[in-house]
Amino acid sequence: MRRISAALLLCAVASLVALVIAGCAAVSMPAVHSEPERLEVARRMVHNRDWTSAIELLKTYIDRNAGSARVDEAIYLLGECYLKTKDYPNAAVEFERIGRDFPESDSSAAASFGLGEALYGQSRPPDFDQDFTTKALDQWGRYRREYPGHWRVPEADQRVAKCRAQLASKLLSTAELYLKLRQTEPARVYFQRVEQTYDDTPLVGDAMIGIARCYALAGRTADAIEYLKDLETRFHGEPLGARAARERSRIERMGTVKPARETHRIPENQP
Repeated sequence: MRRISAALLLCAVASLVALVIAGCAAVSMPAVHSEPERLEVARRMVHNRDWTSAIELLKTYIDRNAGSARVDEAIYLLGECYLKTKDYPNAAVEFERIGRDFPESDSSAAASFGLGEALYGQSRPPDFDQDFTTKALDQWGRYRREYPGHWRVPEADQRVAKCRAQLASKLLSTAELYLKLRQTEPARVYFQRVEQTYDDTPLVGDAMIGIARCYALAGRTADAIEYLKDLETRFHGEPLGARAARERSRIERMGTVKPARETHRIPENQP
């Protein structure tokens, strides 16, 4: 019985090894007999979403065909593959290479858009530094100016709006933190930056209400009420107008608020 069990075990192991070998063979690179064929195979892999295999073929093609008429296409495809695998730094390198070395390429517009994607992929949540968000915003703005007729411009418009909302959120969070600490002057500065710079974002209403709260907390109750009345008039019939009315009523019920003691001033070099 033990001999039979051992034999069965050996057969099972042999079958497993055979399956593993067969699987490896199934995912092995296809034979390539020429450089044009290498690029075509890479394109098929991109179409089939086999990004990793396509990357290897494209890197080889680019290394061996620096002067080829189609090397710009290969560089763009390589950037796209890196983008799909979320290797954003390498994607940015390839897209920048198109803009720098092949500005007249048919792929230059798509690469410009892709560079924005690669930069934004490296951005961090609103509570952190927004350097890459700003870079992505600038890049998509450049793309829209240089390629106004490109088919991905509507997508770029959406990306720009998203970036601006994220930058506004960063400023708003900072303002609310100062307000929580009863530092009304720096809080008001940040709220006003949102109002003045990002008035096209959904967060502008929060910033406007925040400005009124800063006035009230600083003891400038009359200024707060006057500011909110202006919002009620400007945004009559809209959610912000109704919100301003509720905030005004709350401040009027509270009466004069004891001013917060200012112990902090916002540094001039703050964002």
